[in-house]
Amino acid sequence: MDIGLIGLPRSGKTTIFNLLTHAHVDTTAFGGKVESRRGLAPVPDPRLEWLRNLYHPKKVTPAQLTVVDVPGLARNDSQGPNRFLHDVRQVDALIHVVRGFRSELGEDPAPLAELEDMELELNLSDLDLVEKRRERIRAAKKATKEMQHELLLLDQLFEVLESGQRLDQLSLMEEDRRFFSGYQFLTLKPMIWLLNLDEESFRSGHYRDRERIEAMAREKGIPLVLMAGAMEEEIQQLDEADRIEFLRDLGVEETGTARLARATYQHLGLISFLTAGEDEVRAWTIQRGTRAKEAAGKIHSDIERGFIRAEVVAFDALVKAGNLAKAREHGDVRLEGKDYVMQDGDVVNFRFNV
Repeated sequence: MDIGLIGLPRSGKTTIFNLLTHAHVDTTAFGGKVESRRGLAPVPDPRLEWLRNLYHPKKVTPAQLTVVDVPGLARNDSQGPNRFLHDVRQVDALIHVVRGFRSELGEDPAPLAELEDMELELNLSDLDLVEKRRERIRAAKKATKEMQHELLLLDQLFEVLESGQRLDQLSLMEEDRRFFSGYQFLTLKPMIWLLNLDEESFRSGHYRDRERIEAMAREKGIPLVLMAGAMEEEIQQLDEADRIEFLRDLGVEETGTARLARATYQHLGLISFLTAGEDEVRAWTIQRGTRAKEAAGKIHSDIERGFIRAEVVAFDALVKAGNLAKAREHGDVRLEGKDYVMQDGDVVNFRFNV
């Protein structure tokens, strides 16, 4: 799954990209760049550290998300919004990075206006797709029943978009949602708002248009995450003890990148199951509701094909027991079949035969 970072130029988007992917991209170098940047973002998971201490593996591999740094939406670009919209259509979900700090040019932040402008741009793009498709169906010499049904659905979408709502706020049957999967509607893509504040605003929790932004996020069902990108850069340079002390001084328990990763996971319906041993401790990303046999295929297709049973223990139960042997003694280790629905934090050993 590709997560696109979008926003206006100089919103701190590339700084967030660096923080998430541990890249070292020059944050001043995106001025006329056409291509999006891609990188892998490890998902912070404290459970892996506990398993590391238990198994002392050769390596630890966190779950990862692919993050795409999309060039900023610039009105004075010769290609205008079209290049931006093309790149946004290629990703599966969006994180809109909004400037909540005073720019180096002395411009005051206007986060509400940025949010409204971006939502309008995405909305108009979807409206254009809907209207063009409606015109093609109406112009057809012979409309099939499927086309007639599509036209009724498109009329619904048009009304929703014309009222300023997002398409993900419309209750669609799953078959109708699949029907439109090829359209690449932008307001159907899961969205997170990341408000990139200065340190003072982050510490106080107060920023311009806060109440209206929070109300709009609730209305649209969009998670709102606060972060101070410049401060996060400083935090990443600290050793573990100083980092903990810094976060404690801020009154938070984890970094902004960890909070953003958790919000992304939750909003996209993702969970992690864990595998552990002397060779490797690893987190694997799956959709919530994934069954055991399909989850086995995330590791290797042979394991899915030859699936026999999944040996499962909940992470919290493993911690309480202290190790796997004691968890077995307590009856916390279960043998589950192929239709078992995986839970977040399941520590699993798949039995298979090929």
